[in-house]
Amino acid sequence: MHHLKRFWNFLKEDTWQSWLVSLVLIVIVIKLVFFPLLSLLTGTSLPLVVVESCSMYHATGFESWWNSNSVWYEEHNITKEDFEDFPFKNGLNKGDIIIVLGDHNPEVGEIIIFTPNTNARAAYPIIHRVITDFRISTKGDNNREQLTGNNNLQGVDETLIGRDRLVGKAVARIPIVGWVKLIFFEPLKPRDLRGLCK
Repeated sequence: MHHLKRFWNFLKEDTWQSWLVSLVLIVIVIKLVFFPLLSLLTGTSLPLVVVESCSMYHATGFESWWNSNSVWYEEHNITKEDFEDFPFKNGLNKGDIIIVLGDHNPEVGEIIIFTPNTNARAAYPIIHRVITDFRISTKGDNNREQLTGNNNLQGVDETLIGRDRLVGKAVARIPIVGWVKLIFFEPLKPRDLRGLCK
């Protein structure tokens, strides 16, 4: 008990050593306690994800965005009224943190997180909106069309997503906070993919 009290007093000191030890303890608690507990509660291995691209970004308000994008959705039997009832109808911003709930039965309009197809070069899960649920397929709100494997550099195909590739669905978002992580990786991206969405 005496050692624990001394250690606690050490952590409260205003020194670089106590600051460093505190930082290491925080990382350990987050990695070994917080994330496993959150994974258990949400039913997914990725309970929190950061939006790293602009594929779900809406540059304008809903009305203006819909006027610019409605043709594609209407051709795929999604009306304006349908889209207005979708979760996150105004899209997602780069740097948002998404809270994910494990779900392997997504519905049209929900935003899901899924792993790329095995032959894709994408390293991270994709966050897009479900546009068909009988054969799960998605589309990024800010993309002109669906990714087919042939029309993108990473070879991602979102036209037929197996349930084994589903990570979960977006249930809430925390704006901007994800930039704490992104700021370290932005310089490594191609110039046209860096920074805020336009």
